[in-house]
Amino acid sequence: MPGRGLQSMASTQERHPGLDLTLARRVVIKIGSSLLVEASTGRIHRSWLEALCEDIARMRARGQQVVLVSSGAIALGRRILNMSEGSLRLEESQAAAAAGQVALAHAYSQTLSSSNLHVAQVLLTLSDTEQRRRYLNARNTLKTLLDLGAVPVVNENDTVATEEIRYGDNDRLAARVAQLVSADCLVLLSDIDGLYSADPGVDPDAKFIPLVPELTPEIEALAGESRSGMGRGGMVTKLIAARIALGAGCHVAIANGRLERPLLAMEQGGRCTWFVRHRSPAAARKQWIAGSLKPLGSLQLDEGARTALLAGKSLLPAGVTAVQGEFERGDAVALTAPDGRILGHGLSAYTSAEAASIAGCQSSEIAGILGYSGRDELIHRDDLVLFGV
Repeated sequence: MPGRGLQSMASTQERHPGLDLTLARRVVIKIGSSLLVEASTGRIHRSWLEALCEDIARMRARGQQVVLVSSGAIALGRRILNMSEGSLRLEESQAAAAAGQVALAHAYSQTLSSSNLHVAQVLLTLSDTEQRRRYLNARNTLKTLLDLGAVPVVNENDTVATEEIRYGDNDRLAARVAQLVSADCLVLLSDIDGLYSADPGVDPDAKFIPLVPELTPEIEALAGESRSGMGRGGMVTKLIAARIALGAGCHVAIANGRLERPLLAMEQGGRCTWFVRHRSPAAARKQWIAGSLKPLGSLQLDEGARTALLAGKSLLPAGVTAVQGEFERGDAVALTAPDGRILGHGLSAYTSAEAASIAGCQSSEIAGILGYSGRDELIHRDDLVLFGV
């Protein structure tokens, strides 16, 4: 039997006012193998994919940015390469993924192109979101694709990932992608319509939970294992993903992906479980920069740069008078006012050596000094936090 707190959540039909898919500026959607690939044939579930892409086109027409995190490459590759049933060795999974990725990308490109949407394939490994420089590269690539109007389709790079550097499931990968792009909402499309107090396939008295205002140990204890024969994730991985995404300031929904128009159903109030964030993506990122990263160097600013930062602008090289310490691109640095006070912390777009070379220069001079065209800002305003000055 669920505890009193779970009974309360299971009975309420109220929804947090911010939990509206149509209001999200940037949405990450995770699609499981069991939804996308027909179990009986190992082929793309074409009619379902076409209907899903109608939903995505509808979102893009509203001005929303969409990132897809799609499983299915290995399941598709198995059929393409005529692999036998049963578990695969690592190298066999990698071979299947290599073949399946081509078919997966082609299916999305072909389907979304009918709505004049462009698809970009992005393959990531765990280290791409754990190592600072690779994290920054992945973040910049995804944000640039979104700014250009593309729909990135992300998957784990199974062809090169070894067991020790794998996510192992796309729920957690989707949460990391939501963190990378500062998404407002993560939708985990599943073969179940949300979170229950027990496994509804086993316990007929299981209570549906429409709203989780806080991800507590009691909620996490509800997770069971996947009963799908194709996917690698279960409710356990979905709740782990929810915790990651919530920490990044992202609402999370677990919804029934077996519906023909699952996103439209959500928009119309269809049943799903919402997990409520308690801060925005921008606030979560600022807190992370301010409190979780130790500065590896410092930038001395002139008065003009200090005034610009206080006005909410980015830090340009022209406002830097001195560079101290050794740091790489993406590392945290302290920002020092002319009188020596620490103004805040920020993530540098350049190494310490590069920063020293362009300090005091105009952004238009960067390419001539460094030999390549980098960012105009030494620290973008989205990557810095000021300490109440």
